[in-house]
Amino acid sequence: MASPRVLAIVLAGGEGKRLMPLTMDRAKPAVPFGGIYRLIDFALSNVVNSGYLKIVVLTQYKSHSLDRHIAKTWRMSNLLGNYVAPVPAQQRVGKHWFLGSADAVYQSLNLIDDERPDIVVVVGADNIYRMDFSQMVSQHIDSGFPLTVAGIRQPLALADQFGVIQADKDNPHKIGEFLEKPKDAQGLVDSPNEVLASMGNYVFDADALVEAVTADAKDDSSKHDMGGSIVPAFVNDGAAGLYDFTFNDVPGATDRDRSYWRDVGSVDAFYEANQDLISVFPVFNLYNDDWPLFTGYTGLPPAKFVYGHRERLGHALDSLVSPGVIVSGGEVVGSVLSPGTRVNSWSSVRDSVLFDGVQVGRNSTVSRAILDKYVVVEEGAQVGLDHDQDRERGFTVTESGITVVPKGMVVKR
Repeated sequence: MASPRVLAIVLAGGEGKRLMPLTMDRAKPAVPFGGIYRLIDFALSNVVNSGYLKIVVLTQYKSHSLDRHIAKTWRMSNLLGNYVAPVPAQQRVGKHWFLGSADAVYQSLNLIDDERPDIVVVVGADNIYRMDFSQMVSQHIDSGFPLTVAGIRQPLALADQFGVIQADKDNPHKIGEFLEKPKDAQGLVDSPNEVLASMGNYVFDADALVEAVTADAKDDSSKHDMGGSIVPAFVNDGAAGLYDFTFNDVPGATDRDRSYWRDVGSVDAFYEANQDLISVFPVFNLYNDDWPLFTGYTGLPPAKFVYGHRERLGHALDSLVSPGVIVSGGEVVGSVLSPGTRVNSWSSVRDSVLFDGVQVGRNSTVSRAILDKYVVVEEGAQVGLDHDQDRERGFTVTESGITVVPKGMVVKR
């Protein structure tokens, strides 16, 4: 049997309100992560590593930096007909932008018509994980269901944040019930404190997807959402399969990071996901050469650490330090430093995430903070130590005590 023709659709139009102010000037999938990456790089790397090289990225909200990143980084071979193409909302079917993820697909059906795939893989653009989608596609084909939904185990307490899947009693590979963000979810039989949550990753027979989103577009009462509208319709028809992410075997995975998946929808979750990268044996391993994570940083000089005198020692411990970083007589501990960041003498950066081009002045302190691009911390200034002062200066402070400084701000003493 010939291999099916597969088109991948990456849904990247999310506004990311809960990630403000990091999404004040950019789409959520364009938010920097792990030093050199953007959130969308993880979804695209998974699709490419799975062998699917015809990819469209549906964008909408403040998409300039996302479009620019894709155009500069994700260039395929035209000779072989492969591509990663950002596709903005175009009002192709009426005078309105995307009303939801299902409407985004509906308004982009010309892409499916042009490519004429057998299978469409639909994935989100803002989660951190590794996944071989070809294994899910294989199960999808074998099952005979027109839709397969990827599920992952999550704590019962978080059930109201996800679409919750309940497997069919007679067939563990079939969805018996799908509950969108339930308040009274029941735990799994073999693990009462967990539920099976939708990852927002789907495999469709192409004709079934076209039919479903076309019918949904005619329903004025619909949310026009993949998880809230399309999936329940398939489940009600007994036509939705279930793929358990637990059994996805990614080359090079370790016991520690196998089945890792992080929804970075909030600032606290985003911060914690960055922290997952920096331990000696990280919960999520960036250094898996068998399933590489691709991004676009090239041409930058190596990171540099200067001043080795006892009174000022430029050093970094338990941290990720990107190319182009200069640590000049300061200390960095438990932090992620993006390209072009500079940490000057007698300053301290601890348990923090610094985006591109951040400048930390002499005798300054940054603690449990996220500093967006080009933030300048002036000499002697502090961030993250006095939350009341941080709020007075207009910075965001999360419930867990993470201070977020917006892009381009100057932090004064």
